[in-house]
Amino acid sequence: MSAELHDFERYAIGQSVSRTEDPRLLTGTGTYTADLHFDGMAYGYVLRSPYAHAHIELLDVSAARGLSGVLDVLLWADMAASDVGLLPCNNPIKSRDGTPLIKPRRPSLADGTVRYVGEPLALIVAESLAIAREAAELIELEVDELPAVTDFMEAMADGAPQLHDEAPNNVALDWEFGDADTVDTAMRGAAHVSRLVLGSNRLVINPMEPRAAIGEYVDGRYILHVGSQGVFGMRNVMARNVMNVPDEQMHVRTYDVGGSFGMKSAVYPEYGPLLLAARRLGRPVKWVDDRSDSFVSDQHGRDSEAHVEIGFDADGRIVAGRVYCYCANGGYLSPGGPSMHTGNIPRNFPGPYRLPLLYARTRAMFTNTTPIGAYRGAGRPEGVYYMERVLTQAAHELGIDAVELRLLNLIEPEALPYAAVSKLTYDSGDFPGILRDGLVHADWDGFEARRAQSESQGKLRGRGFACYMEATGAPAREMGGIRFEGDGTVTMISGSLNYGQGHAGTFAQIVSSHLGVPFERLRLIQGDSDEVIAGAGSGGSRTVISAGALLLKAADEVIDRGKQVTGFLLEADAGDIEFERGRFRIVGTDRGMTIMQVAEAFQTLDAVPAELVGGMDVRLTDDAPPSAFPNGCHVAEVEIDPETGEVAVDRYAVMDDFGTLINPMLVEGQVQGGVAQGLGQALLERTVYDEDGQLLTGSFMDYTMPRATDMPDIAFASRPIPATTNPLGAKGCGEAGTTGSLPAIMNAIVDVLKKERGIEHFDMPATPERIWRALHT
Repeated sequence: MSAELHDFERYAIGQSVSRTEDPRLLTGTGTYTADLHFDGMAYGYVLRSPYAHAHIELLDVSAARGLSGVLDVLLWADMAASDVGLLPCNNPIKSRDGTPLIKPRRPSLADGTVRYVGEPLALIVAESLAIAREAAELIELEVDELPAVTDFMEAMADGAPQLHDEAPNNVALDWEFGDADTVDTAMRGAAHVSRLVLGSNRLVINPMEPRAAIGEYVDGRYILHVGSQGVFGMRNVMARNVMNVPDEQMHVRTYDVGGSFGMKSAVYPEYGPLLLAARRLGRPVKWVDDRSDSFVSDQHGRDSEAHVEIGFDADGRIVAGRVYCYCANGGYLSPGGPSMHTGNIPRNFPGPYRLPLLYARTRAMFTNTTPIGAYRGAGRPEGVYYMERVLTQAAHELGIDAVELRLLNLIEPEALPYAAVSKLTYDSGDFPGILRDGLVHADWDGFEARRAQSESQGKLRGRGFACYMEATGAPAREMGGIRFEGDGTVTMISGSLNYGQGHAGTFAQIVSSHLGVPFERLRLIQGDSDEVIAGAGSGGSRTVISAGALLLKAADEVIDRGKQVTGFLLEADAGDIEFERGRFRIVGTDRGMTIMQVAEAFQTLDAVPAELVGGMDVRLTDDAPPSAFPNGCHVAEVEIDPETGEVAVDRYAVMDDFGTLINPMLVEGQVQGGVAQGLGQALLERTVYDEDGQLLTGSFMDYTMPRATDMPDIAFASRPIPATTNPLGAKGCGEAGTTGSLPAIMNAIVDVLKKERGIEHFDMPATPERIWRALHT
């Protein structure tokens, strides 16, 4: 076994390799948080507010505490008495006048006032979940109900119900980017200005696996078992902000995670009470959310409105852009705060176009609704949606073909690197080429024949496209670790975290291609905060760029250390050792050893020089590479049944530039999943609150998720141009499917509505009822 070599061809970077975790997950042997069971475990149930806005007059838990089998009932007073802190929002963003983001206190259990339906009131812990639920029914709650406001535009009006005294008119932030006067001057001098008001509907995120957590307190140390997007950051926030203990007294474990899309990156209210209950009882305490509670307790996504303007000169070239955005925070700030609707606008709205001037202003309001957090793209889809919808509108107003207007304004390859108005520098790409190739790939010229065929069957056919470019997540400190184990396996350690992306195989391709370690020998650790020394987790399509780059850097150090170890083993100078395709060798000779033979031989030594202690094991941290710029062209064709208003996405084609593709099969899967979520928002999904703040779309009976039958076959194609800003040349792909699909699908729908009824804009979601009304009223 020690002479076993890596199959460089089969597992090379760029090869499609099946996900290594799939056999385990598909045969039911995965380990999700709810699967865990510990001796002596107790069970928690969270009592939530049925009111959107109310002062608590009475919260009597005495009867619940007296029920047989109930072990504890925690209120906020218990948390405060034990020095458990508030849920933090560490966002440093400031308003345009220099004042910081207003961050009202957010207790994990309600303290006097509730501000959204679903806000936690109490944690009941019992010998069984059934007993805990029964005890919750015995809790007496009396409130002074207050007026509620759920619409962010209404929330900032004079006289609206106020959620937090420190946020007049419910405004948490009034942020801006760019120079308003300069852009105003450019707009006044423009030959034409196109304008649209665009909404981004609030969504319930609904990952396949509901949230769950288990709290333990062992030997003076808290242990939180929880689904997350990164244990290092979760550990730090839980230790420093919530439980108020040194970092080393907090241990976070994450196992398999059944989807997240940004939602499980946050620290939630339930986690602190679970840990305190475990400490008070000396027993593990398990809590698993049900789907009904998830609808109101998990962070929601999107919920914004943008007033967008683009000015053009007489030749149709863009001279300036302006975006006024209004968005909801919900009842409290999530950890990310309103970042989705601030910094991600200037980072993504310009896209691949020459946009010389941009002014953006965002106002973020508190509303009596579930807090808003990151959801796939976290502002990137909105920024691209704004640009692509207005460009399509502008082409109509200017009498220019929509493709020609894009080609007129796209950045040419010879202009790269390009200093964008966003203060980012685009390093690589061929944006006009991607558009041209994407239209050929989609058979753009064959559309009229398909439209005629649809009309012959009584259907209305439209087409739309979008050129997108997005900036991946901002760089952060990351780690890379490689450890040779005594059983012949090799452990990779990363501060990222897999929640469906297939990290284990992807990272194994990177490391095995570089080191020649047999692919099957590689294992991945991400979900143990005791092993991780840095990392911002997974999000923002940056995992391969950051975590992959750090593992590559660790692999380089493994080679350097391996030359020293091999020199010691072969009694040669380390400077005379070379490394190629998984093998160390004395230069000019055939004397050498595979990397696995070196590891095995080193582990049998009784004593080694001090400088070789640790062998080839490496664990390092560094700043991750800067953002990259995935881009592409999405083309959608829809068929609408005028009798029912039903919209079917009949054809869908994608031409993407993701730079180096580590595993093309997984990349295509990421695009498919992203398009599905974009289609859901464009056609089906929308949360609806009544005037009292009750969520009317609180179950799958009322909230429509896309099904497999709603999805078209996606014709995926790739035209990769490697990034120059990271050693792998990767650009990121996790959110691009959503980013490109929103404008492509909505442009196709508007194509129909404009032709049939002269309607130039239609807001998401394009449900059958709304489309039917647009066509017939």
